[in-house]
Amino acid sequence: MSSLRSHSRPHVHRLGIATCVVVLSTSSCFAQETAATWKKDLSKWRADHVSELKKPDGWLSLAGLEWLQSGDNSVGSAADNKIHIPASGPAHLANLHLENDTLKLLPPIGEFPPEFLIAGVPAKEQVIPVEKDTDKKALHLTVGTLNMYVIRREDRFALRVKDSHAPALVNFHGLKWFAPNISYRVNAKWIPFNPPKSVTLETLAGTKHDLPGPGVAEFILNGKTYRLEPVLEDPKFPKLFFILRDTTSATTTYPACRFLYTVLPINGLDKPGELLLDFNRLENPPCAYTSFSTCPLPPPVNKLPIALPVGEQRYHE
Repeated sequence: MSSLRSHSRPHVHRLGIATCVVVLSTSSCFAQETAATWKKDLSKWRADHVSELKKPDGWLSLAGLEWLQSGDNSVGSAADNKIHIPASGPAHLANLHLENDTLKLLPPIGEFPPEFLIAGVPAKEQVIPVEKDTDKKALHLTVGTLNMYVIRREDRFALRVKDSHAPALVNFHGLKWFAPNISYRVNAKWIPFNPPKSVTLETLAGTKHDLPGPGVAEFILNGKTYRLEPVLEDPKFPKLFFILRDTTSATTTYPACRFLYTVLPINGLDKPGELLLDFNRLENPPCAYTSFSTCPLPPPVNKLPIALPVGEQRYHE
């Protein structure tokens, strides 16, 4: 993403320089170059976004989300399992035993299938560590085209199943975007919370979880002032995460919300500063593509009473 600081002017042809000097002011010429660079960067960001979705283990590959019960949870493609995986998987893969927030991986009746791997090595009986409300360190259970891991939302555990041959991935038909509009690329005032607060987010799965809320981004659009509160999805990940909804959700964008990731404000999180909000980079949450995802919903302050007709549109009609 472009920073708030000015970029060095790129090389332009001599005719372009002459035109700018004779016809335009230097600032106007710079603005033209900046707009062209911005549009090019935006196009690349969109292409990268599609590439992420189309990865064999991207969001389009989601093929299941099965909530675990206390005790034994047999996993496999056969009908007699509690947790069902796609038909391409083994009939009886494993047993996930949940007791007092401890999850153990046990073999099914008999032995683990020889092609079943945990974090890249042959499966064996073991405790599976599961962090609350984050999946970044989850152990991946792989077999054939399937890539699975256990998630935890509050006190609930679920097996998330990804399949590189999932229908949503195989039948992907591209994304729909609004036309780029640089008017929706705005500078915001960063107002830190002192001390930072905790934000409770509800999800489409009916769960809740808390994330750090470091401050408020205040911006002006069409002459009016608005505020948005981001969260920190991962303290080690230097990005602000905005979950928001605007009035286009009733017609052309995903009804629940859209996401916007930005770099950190100038001067850091704990001091007043500035922040660039480019709403052209609004993207759909994973729930817009598949029902097997647990997506956070926007806090009340992030439900804007205006339209943001930029960024990603609805994937499904």
